[in-house]
Amino acid sequence: MVINALYKKYFQKSKIFLYPLLDIKRGTSVVPNETYLSWNDTINSEDMKLVCTYHFRTDDEYSKFEKNVLLKHNRLIDLIKVNEDTVVVIFSFSDLKSDWFHFINGQYSKINTETKRKILDFFDKKSGNYAYVESYLFPEKHFETYARILGVDVNLLKSVGELCNKPDLEKEKLLIAVADLENIKIIQ
Repeated sequence: MVINALYKKYFQKSKIFLYPLLDIKRGTSVVPNETYLSWNDTINSEDMKLVCTYHFRTDDEYSKFEKNVLLKHNRLIDLIKVNEDTVVVIFSFSDLKSDWFHFINGQYSKINTETKRKILDFFDKKSGNYAYVESYLFPEKHFETYARILGVDVNLLKSVGELCNKPDLEKEKLLIAVADLENIKIIQ
């Protein structure tokens, strides 16, 4: 796909750049509702943790996914049922400290090449997402395209060096309290 317009709406950067690094296969019906870089005052973006929210389900597919994928994941820190509808799953990225801080600072082009490949491999090569993500990770290949779309001199974009804004830490913050689970009816 050729990029011929800018993606103007904010999108969760954690979902595009970090979730693919979990190596959870695309195509499963169990996907996070959203991903975050922080949670209330408990986790902040410097903690290098990805916070994912999942809709709580009781069906076999979800139960198998939770047991065989989430609970066995090598990055898993915690899995918390916060209310009758939501499960929060926290993954550690402390082994990718340098890449994490490039990500937080919106320096996607400085992320390690192997990490970039893992991110890109998550997306279907024929999809629009792939084209955009590739342009964010490898901007040098796309400066001229973006300069044409924006109507600016290509050297301006080269001086900036990045084609995607950095994560908005307020939008990447989960604000949800843990309910008193003793008062929640659990469906068996």
